[in-house]
Amino acid sequence: MKFKYFYALFLIVGFITPSKAQNEKAEAEFKSVMEKYQAVGASVAVVKNGQIIYTHSFGLKDLEKKLPLTDQDIFRIASISKSFSATSIMQLLEAGKISLNDDLGDLVGFKIRNPKFPDQKITLKMALSHTSSLNDSQGYLNFDVINPDKNSNWAKCYNDYAPGSKFDYCNLNFNLIGAIIEKKSGERFDYYVKNHIIKPLGLYAGYYIDSLDSTRFVNLYEYHPDTKTYTPSPGAYAPRRKEIANYVMGYTTPIFSPTGGMKISATDLAKYMMMHINYGTSNGVKIITKKSAKMMQKALTDEEGYGLAIRTADQLIPGVKLKGHTGSAYGLYSTMLFNPKEKFGFVIITNGINATYTDGFPDFSRAAINSLYQSFFK
Repeated sequence: MKFKYFYALFLIVGFITPSKAQNEKAEAEFKSVMEKYQAVGASVAVVKNGQIIYTHSFGLKDLEKKLPLTDQDIFRIASISKSFSATSIMQLLEAGKISLNDDLGDLVGFKIRNPKFPDQKITLKMALSHTSSLNDSQGYLNFDVINPDKNSNWAKCYNDYAPGSKFDYCNLNFNLIGAIIEKKSGERFDYYVKNHIIKPLGLYAGYYIDSLDSTRFVNLYEYHPDTKTYTPSPGAYAPRRKEIANYVMGYTTPIFSPTGGMKISATDLAKYMMMHINYGTSNGVKIITKKSAKMMQKALTDEEGYGLAIRTADQLIPGVKLKGHTGSAYGLYSTMLFNPKEKFGFVIITNGINATYTDGFPDFSRAAINSLYQSFFK
């Protein structure tokens, strides 16, 4: 019996764990991608059959000090953060505290109406799917820009088309969503996400700078093609202590950037991704229902394939449909893409590259995904 047990265990472990030779080949190929795009550093995690089978960090977390990047280091991951905000909304939806068809202005507490279509309601669902007709032309770092009582140019925050009719990626949507989470939960945004997503999944992550170990922050670098040099972007981890000391729940929420402020390692982001791969549950912990997870992943816009902070991408790996999100800010490029039916996925985060694009997607991220796919799935 013992022999059969250990033999079965060996088969299982052997099935999900890549060989040393496979890992070495994968790392050599990934390093060639990094060299091509002059990457400073990159952390990756690969999920196969619903389990993390590979993690590795390449290059540097600090160019000046020549510190190597490790799997324990954390990045500000930019717009992948939006999926944490949307997941929080789904929890409040399940609790009966909110509806996707609720009027966005009623939820936020001031008028949100496109002046060219004053009789058409802008819903929470529209904000989650970037079809609200809002834009970022006036900025998105505070709500005064869109509040008619605070800004005489508030009307410029709206596009010329009817709410719900077109897609326009807008960060303001998700900062407003963060405020709604506060108003409906009674918890400050960063606390809500930590208490209801991060802690239950056993992750080391957060939006609040002072709640995290600053020695684990990965320096982010902007590349300058004219001089072929990198400059650091310290603003990515600005603590904003003065603003937090004067925090107003439900209004100064953009301080924590629900649209892009999550700090997390690639490995822990992969653990979070596994929850979405498994339609809301990971390692026996249910974060949202299967219905809610599928609702997030369902494409609502044809051309962009965007759902509720989860988009569909079928052009990155030939013949493979992926879901997830990407992010870019301060020189960072982050990717979290997965296939829930086949139970696999990739997290790739770089803290600086010489960025080029094809069809609106970073060539580095595309090459990195294909490199990992060829190494572990072919």
